[in-house]
Amino acid sequence: MRKEECFYLGKIAKKFSFKGEVLIYLDTDEPELYENMESVFVEFNNNLVPFFIENSSLHKNDFLRVRFEDVNNEEEADKILGLPVYLPLQLLPKLTGDKFYFHEVIGFKVEDKRLGFVGEIQSINDSSAQPLFEVLNGDVEILIPMIDHFLVKIDRENKKVMMDLPEGLIEMYL
Repeated sequence: MRKEECFYLGKIAKKFSFKGEVLIYLDTDEPELYENMESVFVEFNNNLVPFFIENSSLHKNDFLRVRFEDVNNEEEADKILGLPVYLPLQLLPKLTGDKFYFHEVIGFKVEDKRLGFVGEIQSINDSSAQPLFEVLNGDVEILIPMIDHFLVKIDRENKKVMMDLPEGLIEMYL
């Protein structure tokens, strides 16, 4: 399994017991969707390694208490602490309407109600306080804040993001 075929679920945050149980921090709004998984992929040295789950249960809202096969004590649990956890993309719940996953709009065209075609989404920058669409128009990169107020419609069929952007935002790049 390649990382590009997966989504980030969370990370192994801490040990839970001396028997090797760990708590996985779930980076999701709906942790209950991930309570009964059979396995996850743990990232070791840029490789995804499958870990099979013996049992799991939700713990304090955003944590999943997990007992992995072949992790039977604290020393074995220490080796996986802090590591990212992934699942295959096909396990993501389907979103409808104007909700979307960042990865699914890469390559979509951005259209503004006033200006028309703005460019194509190359990536999403979510390292700042406000996530940004990184849009390419020719060889000019345009950063557009992902603000619900600007978003008019996600057109999955035609691979378009319709927006109503404030006057001057796009013009300052072109």
